[in-house]
Amino acid sequence: MSGVRIRPLVEADWPAVEEIYREGIRSGNATFDPDPPTWEGFDATRSSIARLVAVREDVVVGWVAASPVSSRDVYRGVLEHSVYVATSARGRGVGSDLLAAFLDAADRAGIWTVQASVFPENPASLSLHRRAGFREVGRRERIALMTFGPWAGQWRDTILIERRRRD
Repeated sequence: MSGVRIRPLVEADWPAVEEIYREGIRSGNATFDPDPPTWEGFDATRSSIARLVAVREDVVVGWVAASPVSSRDVYRGVLEHSVYVATSARGRGVGSDLLAAFLDAADRAGIWTVQASVFPENPASLSLHRRAGFREVGRRERIALMTFGPWAGQWRDTILIERRRRD
């Protein structure tokens, strides 16, 4: 246990969530997004299922949220998620606690597949997800050309991972 409290993410958390998102962007190994969205953009594109934050001593130190992969009804049980942990809180189980709480909520909501695309240069995320029951589905080679950060001008691969509901 990481010693954090997991609770729903609310609009008032956005400044802290946005800063943690920016830390991930600066690393070059968290997202293809060059900037976080606005709160309005985040709120409009993320599922209401299990938007969560990890809080330690009243400070948000991590978050998890997901987006539907498609608007088509046949994919209603499939989400693509992101989990971010503040640099200052990494390596302490925060990501594990967030992901476990998220997956529990997704299971209860009838989600049958949770997926993500992870950079191969992010072994901590790949390990976290393996421990949580995710499996590697495939590698998308040269899927996108980075336009910012330490990987600017380079083609990037991603590892597609998924976790199926336990029942």
